[in-house]
Amino acid sequence: NSSDLSPSFILASIPGLEAAQSWMAILLCSAYILAVTGNCAVLLVVRLEPSLHTPMYFFLCMLATIDLALATATVPRILSFYWFDSREISFGACLLQMFLIHTLSAIESTVLLAMAVDRYVAICHPLRHAAILTNAATAKVGLLAMARGVLFFLPLPLLLLPLPFCGSRVLSHSFCLHQDVMNLACASTTPSMVYGLTAILLVMGLDAVLICLSYILILKAVLRLAAWRERLKVFSTCIAHICVVLAFYVPLIGLSVVHRFGKDLAPLVHIIMGNIYILVPAVLNPIIYGVRTKQIQRRIL
Repeated sequence: NSSDLSPSFILASIPGLEAAQSWMAILLCSAYILAVTGNCAVLLVVRLEPSLHTPMYFFLCMLATIDLALATATVPRILSFYWFDSREISFGACLLQMFLIHTLSAIESTVLLAMAVDRYVAICHPLRHAAILTNAATAKVGLLAMARGVLFFLPLPLLLLPLPFCGSRVLSHSFCLHQDVMNLACASTTPSMVYGLTAILLVMGLDAVLICLSYILILKAVLRLAAWRERLKVFSTCIAHICVVLAFYVPLIGLSVVHRFGKDLAPLVHIIMGNIYILVPAVLNPIIYGVRTKQIQRRIL
């Protein structure tokens, strides 16, 4: 019952289904391979196709890089747990993984907002698009997204570092999340809880509101067009981005709801929601843009 300032944590397994974890690992590994292959293909295609050297596709490359980093920061560790029963993760490794997950998610949210702004300028101010969203501006947005993610989420592990941990060390997921680790502390976690909620609202929450605002303005501009065919043609350029936004925010909201209201849910729900949050955007994003972009289709073929 003694507290430990540098504890190790136990990754969550599914009670009663430990024997099936090897099969879950095969599914998880297949999804990871698909995510790596798809995102690497997008990066290679954009690099080799000069016609895709535009801000929208540079943002898509940023998205692919983030998804690769996020999946690689979590899935190999989960697979080592499922296949080799390596359930224990050190305090330092857990904090590092937690920082990477939240920071990369914040960067991805910022890039999705930048892509929404790109669509807004391209549709509502087409004559100014090339002047506003230059390659240099795109690079600055990428650097700003990185700085924003690091500055907002670096305090999360620092606030957990001095807390004592006693009693249960079993996490709710097969990887480390801030709220999950925070709930295991046996001291006041109010500063950590308040800051974590504030950071989420100021980054993901604000980005979601601004993305919705961008699409409201886009929709108003599209509805001003006379012909329905023109409206559909213009709005169809946004469909891929809308699907990518949903693939990111729906699992994020679902995981938040499970953490907030799902204390009585089966452990399987927590684990599945966590894995969906990590892998679904990484798997779906290259598929969505591969289906919607003819240049990417031709290059892949």
